[in-house]
Order: sequence, then C-alpha cells, then structure tokens
Amino acid sequence: MTDPVGDTHLDSAKTLTTVVYALQAIAILGFGLPYIVAIIISYVKLDDVKGTWLESHFRWQIRTFWFSLLWGAIGAITFILIIGWFILAADCIWVIYRIVKGWLRLNEGKEIFPQ
Repeated sequence: MTDPVGDTHLDSAKTLTTVVYALQAIAILGFGLPYIVAIIISYVKLDDVKGTWLESHFRWQIRTFWFSLLWGAIGAITFILIIGWFILAADCIWVIYRIVKGWLRLNEGKEIFPQ
C-alpha cells in the first residue's frame, strides 16, 4: 500500500527539483539572480529529500553551481589572456550538459547516480 502523504511529499519535491533546473537554465541566458535562488532552494530543501531518489538531484544541482562558479571565476580572471574565453565557453557547455542530464533523469524518475 502506498503512503499518500509520502507520495504527495515526493511529488512536491519533484516539482521543486524541476523548478531548480528551470532556474539554472534561465541563468544560462545571463541572468545571475535565478542561479542564486536555485542554490538557496537546493540547500534549504536538501534535508527534506534525504534518503529519497531526489537527493541525488539536489546534490547534482549544488555541485553544478559551485563548480560552475569556480570555473567561471577562473575564466573571468584569465579572460584577458585568450585562454579565459575557452574556459568560460567550456564552463557554459558543461553547465548546459548538467542541466539537461539532470532534467532528463528527473523526468525518467531516476537518480543521477544509481546506487
């Protein structure tokens, strides 16, 4: 027998995970605020999804933010040297990949990293 409260909780968390992926995708267009909102949501709601298949998505989203920030900073610092352009382009492509992969796995109802 299924737990209707648990199912509702997971459905709500899945919707929120979709919202975070959407905010990350909007941030690709050059709007930084949605990216900040997305990381705050991920951290605030991480405890709510502990032990569920959605936990891997929240961790994926958090890692995506921090590593993209790191590579973005390195790209910005080295921008005056032509290498920074390539770093920023690679960072953008990598973030798009992470959003697409995560969103597809979410829609399939699967973890990012199966146990």
